[in-house]
Amino acid sequence: MQGLNFIAIDFETAAESRASVCEAGICVVRDGKVTETRSWLVRPVGNRYCYWNTQVHGIRPADTANAPDFPEVWAEIASYLADCPVLVAHNAVFDMGCIRDSLELYGLEKPDVTYYCSLRAARKIYDFSCNKLDYLCQRFDICCGTHHRAGNDAEMCARLFLREIRDTGWDDLTSMNAYGGKL
Repeated sequence: MQGLNFIAIDFETAAESRASVCEAGICVVRDGKVTETRSWLVRPVGNRYCYWNTQVHGIRPADTANAPDFPEVWAEIASYLADCPVLVAHNAVFDMGCIRDSLELYGLEKPDVTYYCSLRAARKIYDFSCNKLDYLCQRFDICCGTHHRAGNDAEMCARLFLREIRDTGWDDLTSMNAYGGKL
């Protein structure tokens, strides 16, 4: 898929606030192929965690006590966006909310980014009773890694989105415009 470039992104949060990012992950896709997957632990404000969030992803205050804060991690992510200002997320409402709320919390500038949602696409394309990321990846034999760890989820999302594009016969992202928006 020549020219098909995007960055799948995923966040895990420490508490109920979307600005309480404790892990960020990206998966870079160039010409329709996964080329890089990265993740960062992030120290949320006050390094405060909610019991329920920890139960989901297993990240604890001790894991992020010495981690960089969001602005430092965002600077690295933004360097990827400079080359490819296109994001994909599974349930993009949540992940774009994490970006918006964190940028606002830290007084950082919002980049000009287009995003797509693999969850919205799955709901339209497939007729499954469940459209959770791990369920869809199991159905399509997409390697899952550890679910609810940001780097693994970002790569699962990237591979699922590539599958969605192939299954619909679309050959570029403009065909996916109904499943996206602007950050």
